[in-house]
Amino acid sequence: MWFSFFLISCLLLGGFLIVILLIGTAGMSSGFNDSNNVEVATLRDNDSEHNIAVIDLSGLIASFSVNANGNNMVESLRRQFKWAREDDDVKAVLFRINSPGGEVLASDQIYDIILKFQEKCDKPVVAVMGALAASGGYYVAAPCNWIVAHKLTITGSIGVIMQGYNLRNLMDKVGVQPMVFKSGKHKDMLSFDKREEDITSEERKMVQDLIDETFDRFKTIVREGRDLGRRNNPDDGKILDDGWEDQADGRILSGTQAFGHGFVDELGDLDTATERAIKLAGYEDANLIQYREPMNLANLFSLFGRSETKSIKVDLGVDLPQLKAGRLYFLSPLLLY
Repeated sequence: MWFSFFLISCLLLGGFLIVILLIGTAGMSSGFNDSNNVEVATLRDNDSEHNIAVIDLSGLIASFSVNANGNNMVESLRRQFKWAREDDDVKAVLFRINSPGGEVLASDQIYDIILKFQEKCDKPVVAVMGALAASGGYYVAAPCNWIVAHKLTITGSIGVIMQGYNLRNLMDKVGVQPMVFKSGKHKDMLSFDKREEDITSEERKMVQDLIDETFDRFKTIVREGRDLGRRNNPDDGKILDDGWEDQADGRILSGTQAFGHGFVDELGDLDTATERAIKLAGYEDANLIQYREPMNLANLFSLFGRSETKSIKVDLGVDLPQLKAGRLYFLSPLLLY
């Protein structure tokens, strides 16, 4: 009797796993490239023939970030903007941002996704900032046709950061000595085991030049993004004030301060942004919809196969973003209140 029960349980479990794998394979092979397989959820039904697509960006902007459905952040946004462009019922996009920023490359990829969307269709993109839309969070908002922020939104933090930890003194105390073999004299200039006094002025300049180059691009993105002519905005859109670059020194700004300097167009909330999107699209009303991607089990299963690198972990009592050493970030300070 027990053997029969065990056998039936194994068969049921095996059948369930087969079904799950088939669903994951279907999602991997066609689900993300075919908008017909995507669920369209109605967030607000205004009994209209027209829709506004709501696209969310939440959390640290990173190329390695995978959401709860197993989808890569950047590729997920790319697909959603593509579906919004191809959906004839969608007349505008509400881009909801709640992020402290993140990787330079991932931020720039999202920026490029929005630019290409605007080049291929005339549907306005309205950014609506949540509690936090700073540094890389502002970078991805800059190309939007209109930016709405709450008066208490934390934004700004326009700048670039690269940081690491020098563990050489700790290694000396525990008797660990590095053995380094390198192809060039600068190959280990960002190594965590190199003494600070061994970092040459030439190497410091090389790193700073890289940061300055990236920072110049950030300011160009802001300057071009806030140009009214490029945004095809009516006369009530805000422009940057003459001293805006003085605010681009990494400082954070409230929504009210950002509005005063021309970094955002309007103070308000999701309702404010919705009304603005409808107006920019040239309609009187619209429903709010959102694309729900199917679960990508292939990506989720791949996480189990990843090997963990050995690391030293220090508990600071707070959850911090997991930054990768040697990468550039558009990242704001974390605010806890």
